[in-house]
Amino acid sequence: MNIMKQMLIAFATRRSWMTIVLLLLLAVFCGSFFPKVVIDTDPEHMLPADEPSRVFHNEAKEKFSLSEIVVLGIINEKNPHGVFNPETLKRVYDLAEFARTLRWENPDDPAKMDGVIEVDMIAPSMVEHISQEGPGVISFDWLMARPPSTQSQADAVREKVFANPMLSGQMASEDGKAICVYLPLTDKYQSYKVYTALQEKIKELGGDDEFHITGLPVAQDAIGIEMFTEMSLASPLAMGTIFLLLYFFFRKLSLTFLPMIIATLSVVMTMGTMIGCGFEVHIMSSMIPVFLMSIAVVDSIHILSEFFDLYTPEKGRKETIVEVLNTLFMPMLYTSLTSAAGFISLALTPIPPVQIFGVFVGLGIMVAWLLTIMFVPAYIMVLPARIFSNFGFKKHGSDNTTLLSRILEKTGGISYRYAKPLLGLFLILLVVSAWGISKIQINDNPVKWFAPSHPIRLADTALNKHFAGTYPAYLILESEDSEVGFSESDKRKLADKFTAFSKQISAEFPGAEQKGVNFMSALLDMPKTVSDKPFLDRAVSLAATKANAAKGDDFYLYEEFGSFFSLEKESLKPFKQPEMLSYLAGLQKEIFKEGLVGKSIAPADLVSKIHQELTDGEEASYLVPEKMQTVGECYMQFQQSHRPHDLWHYVTPDYNGACVVFQLSSGDNMVMEAVETFVADYFQRNPPPCDISHNWAGLTYINVAWQSQMVEGMLRSFIGSFAIVLLMAVFLFRSLKWGVLCMVPLTITIAFIYGFIGLIGKDYDMPVAVLGVLTLGMSVDFAIHFVERSRKIYSRTGSWKETLPRMYGAPARAISRNVLVIAIGFLPMLISALIPYRTTSLLLSSIMMISGIMTLVGMPAIITVASRFFFAGAKLEIPAQSNSDEATVPVKVNQ
Repeated sequence: MNIMKQMLIAFATRRSWMTIVLLLLLAVFCGSFFPKVVIDTDPEHMLPADEPSRVFHNEAKEKFSLSEIVVLGIINEKNPHGVFNPETLKRVYDLAEFARTLRWENPDDPAKMDGVIEVDMIAPSMVEHISQEGPGVISFDWLMARPPSTQSQADAVREKVFANPMLSGQMASEDGKAICVYLPLTDKYQSYKVYTALQEKIKELGGDDEFHITGLPVAQDAIGIEMFTEMSLASPLAMGTIFLLLYFFFRKLSLTFLPMIIATLSVVMTMGTMIGCGFEVHIMSSMIPVFLMSIAVVDSIHILSEFFDLYTPEKGRKETIVEVLNTLFMPMLYTSLTSAAGFISLALTPIPPVQIFGVFVGLGIMVAWLLTIMFVPAYIMVLPARIFSNFGFKKHGSDNTTLLSRILEKTGGISYRYAKPLLGLFLILLVVSAWGISKIQINDNPVKWFAPSHPIRLADTALNKHFAGTYPAYLILESEDSEVGFSESDKRKLADKFTAFSKQISAEFPGAEQKGVNFMSALLDMPKTVSDKPFLDRAVSLAATKANAAKGDDFYLYEEFGSFFSLEKESLKPFKQPEMLSYLAGLQKEIFKEGLVGKSIAPADLVSKIHQELTDGEEASYLVPEKMQTVGECYMQFQQSHRPHDLWHYVTPDYNGACVVFQLSSGDNMVMEAVETFVADYFQRNPPPCDISHNWAGLTYINVAWQSQMVEGMLRSFIGSFAIVLLMAVFLFRSLKWGVLCMVPLTITIAFIYGFIGLIGKDYDMPVAVLGVLTLGMSVDFAIHFVERSRKIYSRTGSWKETLPRMYGAPARAISRNVLVIAIGFLPMLISALIPYRTTSLLLSSIMMISGIMTLVGMPAIITVASRFFFAGAKLEIPAQSNSDEATVPVKVNQ
């Protein structure tokens, strides 16, 4: 390792221009891949392609023709009639007509069109009014074929809407002040294009209506587009702040640029390599620059800080930088290796974007280390000599005059004199933090990634104020297909039932009972190899065969036999059975009572509405009919409407599958989880009348699925990272006790951060989970520097009491400068309209401050209390003497 160190240092200092040119060429090469970048903002891709919940979600979408939906809401709270006034309804009509035109040619297949699926739109002008035309006759008319011109006509539209329970609370709010137009999409990636087109159209409309556009597809697509806009604004501000702080510390403009250059080159090389390898830029990988900038800046600040403290004109820059690199090479390698290992361990998570994020941040950390070791000395060597006039710590003040040095002097004294009380305080705070951690609420919601003032967030708040919910979740029910496994017991029961039927019709068909016995015997004796058809299909086929060969009344007898088995076959279709539909209606009623959903639509609602109009049109008749034949008639009547395809959104053509659409008032994952739990418990407490399985589909549920995997995966990854970093620290220091000590700032920082998050009620979401890994990298970085420098100084002093003042010289200043630069430098990201970037800013600053305090206060206190334990058997350099490379501050260590 020493040979490699000397080779790298020698090459960078002797062939400085060559080093700079080669590294810049490498950066240009990596940057050349940027034009090939592909953006992927789909949270569904947080799950592997073969993950069961994702596979089922896509199968359900295809089976029931489900689409992702953009919700356009129109609110009028000023008009006494709400939205049901001629002017507002005219604007609603115009917007629906405009939305029908939002179709574009598919670039990959010109025969296909992308955009809004017109036939599935839900708007007053595009849904049907189902009414009774006469006894047993149903009329299907467009609810609002044209905009009303008078208030009485607008009132008629209102009356029609609220006469249909499926539309009340879904298309129109129950208070009459809001209407939603639902725009299903061919592909969710079209959502932002539809969103912007609608915004442009809305600008042309006047009136006193409020217009809002929301929906999970809009939020997810907007995040992907806006995150780059936000980063292009927030990142320069952050880097500019860091630049000013560095200039304040080092007083040389040319050297202040150096950390910025290192951070930029690190990001360019890492992101370029990732893009060049064919990986898409996901929401996770979009945060790689933030993480890399902070870590790359830390490394270069360590070198610049040490260089600034040790430089004198007598030494010159070459001797000084070589001395600095000899001192910091191993600590920086240790910290880079441990931090990289921590991030790379994210590859253990089951979430592909997180795996990519972890691997490339780990790679970027090592790139930043190499650039720091090579580019920094090369850059210093090519600068003109005049740059270093009036440069260095001795030129700008002594240990006693700078504010930072005075603060560090006080800090060192406190950590030594009050070591035991400090440790007691930290233990108390750990207990409080543990309580806070127990209160952490795991939750996420892409809509809440926007600031409260963002139009999408405002739309979500406004519409959910009036509507029962705009977040769909799909409960998919499927028959276990008992007909395939028709048991011998089932056959015997059916035979008895068939015998009774034959006896019943024997008055009309003499000899029917005996012929029925013969028919059943032939059916039961029929080998399965004759046909792959299910048992009841074989029975129908046998009846048809015998009818075709029969003469006279026997033809009609075998037709009756065929009808019997056809009816039995129909009775096995669960979602034609009144009992099953009533069971679903009961589930809908119970979950609504619980307040978990605001609205739901199931096959039972379609049947109930048709049954209502087939009978007397009264509200009391809105129910599931008692007979299966009547249910079948209701389905058939619905298929006579202008939108017969709507039926297949709720049942499969064979009536063996059904879809219940729940509308949730919040996109919070915890709400979806509560709904999922309630349904599972309901099925367990009240077994359905048919053998059916249930599962979930929809973006709202997919978010829960990947959150669950993320939380478990990040926890496993963090435990793995912690273990890996601990083992590496033990290996690097050849000491278990020093390795464990390095983990103390990390452990306490994580406890404090997550304890505070639990106490203030902040959701544990994706940014919070990922930043836990950054805590590991930063805290270990400072701790390893502190331990390595402490051991080195102790080997010359032979006394912790003498080592401590030296530690609060150059080493503590380097750590403090890093803490301040990152903690303050990334605060400008708070201006972002995206909450994940605000969270990153606050947590990054908090992590730096807490880990810095724990390194400069907590670790010295621990060592002070147990100095004999830590330095037992330490090798000393003889004679123990002061070395010029360690500046000393007059820390008061006596009581």
